[in-house]
Amino acid sequence: MSAITFVLGGARSGKSAFAQRLAIEQGGDDVLFIATLRETEAVRADAEMQARLARHRAARPSTWRTLVLEDDLSVIPRALDASPTRCVLLDCLSLYVSGALFMSDAPPTDAEEQAARIVEALIGVALTTLCPWVIVSNEVGMDVAPSSAVARAYRDALGRANQIVANRAARVFFVVAGIPLRLK
Repeated sequence: MSAITFVLGGARSGKSAFAQRLAIEQGGDDVLFIATLRETEAVRADAEMQARLARHRAARPSTWRTLVLEDDLSVIPRALDASPTRCVLLDCLSLYVSGALFMSDAPPTDAEEQAARIVEALIGVALTTLCPWVIVSNEVGMDVAPSSAVARAYRDALGRANQIVANRAARVFFVVAGIPLRLK
């Protein structure tokens, strides 16, 4: 059974860099990086987003394998079986929840419940692997309430997802201005 470390923070807080340091400590060169941004046509056409992706790729060790996760969680065990892996880094849960629940034409009717279901399934996969996991997510509940119903549904869904992961994680860090604070 693997151990989960959960890293939360706001945008540009340094959470990804901190999570990468944790993954290097635990896995060295044998890390499976699970990317969760769905490369839609709009993402591929967005030059600024492509530059961000390029910076993220360049910041990771070239020896790490990358798996882009969409809806099919069975790709994770297959990827782990395909090559030695000493640590899994999933960056980030925020985009996974967004992609799974909010990429269709209509928002889900019960976003919190659906977020709980997909995150429990993801945690189930993580806990059956033999290597540690580092999961990164955005903290989106510390700002004013969003003005649109869809944005509020996303905030609530991700808040529920974050609570589930934090509850199941062995360690939880909150990163502020590049400084990690251990919460659990």
